[in-house]
Order: sequence, then C-alpha cells, then structure tokens
Amino acid sequence: MPPHVVKSFIAFDALLLISGALLIGAGSVWQTQVSSPPSKETVGRLLMLQRCPLAAVIANGVLVVIGFFMSLPAFAIPTSRGWLKVYIFLVTVCLIFTLCLGLNEWMQTLSTRANLEEMWGGQSSAMQSMLQQKFDCCGYRNWTSPRYVPDNICTDDIIASTKEGCVTAFSTYAERWLNVLFTGAFGIVGLDVVVLLCAAMLINYRKEQARYRLIDQKYGIGGF
Repeated sequence: MPPHVVKSFIAFDALLLISGALLIGAGSVWQTQVSSPPSKETVGRLLMLQRCPLAAVIANGVLVVIGFFMSLPAFAIPTSRGWLKVYIFLVTVCLIFTLCLGLNEWMQTLSTRANLEEMWGGQSSAMQSMLQQKFDCCGYRNWTSPRYVPDNICTDDIIASTKEGCVTAFSTYAERWLNVLFTGAFGIVGLDVVVLLCAAMLINYRKEQARYRLIDQKYGIGGF
C-alpha cells in the first residue's frame, strides 16, 4: 500500500483538478450568459458578470488542469522529484493567479455603492426599468435622484414616491454575489496551499527513500 503522504497527495491533486474544471466550466457558462439578452430575472447577475474577469477565470482553470497533468509523470516515475518540482512551480503560479482574482473581487466590495451608482448611470432606460422591476424600487438613491423610469412598478410619481431607491437592494445583491466569488477564490487558494504542502512532503519522502537505497546498496542489502 502507498504511504499516507502519497495517498494524501493523490487526493488533493484530484481535488485541484476538479477545482480547475469548475473554473473553466463556470467561466464558460458565465461568458455565454453575458452575451444573452437580459431579463428581469437575470439583469442583476448579467451586470455583475460584465465586471468579472471571466477570461482570466478560464485561463486560471486551464493552468490548474495543466498543472495536474504535469503531476502525472511523478506517478509514472515513483522515484522522480524533478517532475514534482515543476508541478510545485505551476501550482504556485496558479495560487498567485487565483489570489489576485480573489483580491480583485474583495476590493470591489469596499466601494460597492460607488461602483453601482456609476454602473446604474451607464445603463439604458430599459435596463434601469428591469432593475427596478427585479428589486421593486424606483430610481437609484430615491425616486427623483436619478429620476425613476416609468414602468409597471413605478407607474407614476405617487407610486414611485412610496418605494425606496434601488441602491440598498442592488448593493446588497452585488455584495452577496461578490462575497461568493472571492470566498470561492480564496477557498481554491487554500487548496493550492495544501497541495503544495503535500507535494513538498512527497519530495522529502522520496529523498529519504533515495538515501535509504544508497545505504542498502553500500552495505549490499539490496534496493527497494
């Protein structure tokens, strides 16, 4: 049976492959959604996705998958440490890449309201109306600032004046979305760290095995 360090490395290496596949799959699906026509149900998500570096997410997933395949020769050659060192380098690159993506999303949460006000002002009346319908609100800060878009939610000034501006509901939605993104990214960073530790322990284990083989050969006991 393989030692625990080998089994741990295999398990976390497989989890890293799954995380890479999820990054590629999620990024590809989100890119498709961004190009689809918005609706009342999807407008909030589409606006959030437009600000996400989806191409970078997919590229990060591809790097993770490449790193996994670079680990396969390490299993094919049980005494190899060189392939593991290459693997550690690639995983480190992935870790830094993912950390930068996570920090980018986290930093956006520090200025969510300011970013959303700029985003709101850059949308067409039709998009603003869909946001009003999604969040049951009128205008951004309030019904007059900027002035609401007349629709079936904000039918006239009297109705619009009784509803809150969209800033609270929209920012809450955006912060929840961004929290999911950067939490997921930091979770993958944590997985990268565990994989690096497992790879380092496996390198050390193989180094010890090589030393034992040299000792056995020196005393004529026979190798492993």
